[in-house]
Amino acid sequence: MTIQLYAFDTPNGRKISVALEEMGLPYEVHVVDITKGEQTAPDFLKISPNNKIPAIIDTNGPGGEAISVFESGAILIYLAEKTGTFLPRDPRARVAVMEWLMFQMGGFGPMPGQVHHFIALTNEADRRYGLERFMAETQRLYGVMDRRLADHAFFAGEEISIADFAIVGWVWRHERHKIDLADFPNVARWYAAMMARPAVTRGFAVALKRI
Repeated sequence: MTIQLYAFDTPNGRKISVALEEMGLPYEVHVVDITKGEQTAPDFLKISPNNKIPAIIDTNGPGGEAISVFESGAILIYLAEKTGTFLPRDPRARVAVMEWLMFQMGGFGPMPGQVHHFIALTNEADRRYGLERFMAETQRLYGVMDRRLADHAFFAGEEISIADFAIVGWVWRHERHKIDLADFPNVARWYAAMMARPAVTRGFAVALKRI
């Protein structure tokens, strides 16, 4: 059965298109144009009560019954458990994946997301404080990632995982939040390796906007 993906062309949307391609799951895209307020439509709120993208409907969920899932981290865990891929069973290895997934969900997403917000403001007084605060934290988070990747191929260890899918969507926007990857060579190496993967390429090529 085909998974229904409700998303838009954002880092959080791309996490899921990348994961679906890597996992080889068939899916159909339903664009939810957040620039037009479509995330507040009653039908969408039935599957994503927090009116955020992405969300999915799996018509062949647990017990063969349909299930909807919202929040990108929850979707990644659900898909990994459904397919038995990219989330190890070994408890120690699993903890590492969860740590870096939560690192992205709680920090490396909200913080650069604030940079995206403040950098678009036209009032200089409003821009200055927000950019100084959130760009400093975004730089710090890149430093955390760079140190981790100094002696790990991927965030949870030597094998790619859903944590990498979560993080790559945000590193994809590094230019928008004014980060030069040359300053973080280990992140740059990891990012190049991720973007060279055929499934990741396909995940970023999926049309998540209406033409």
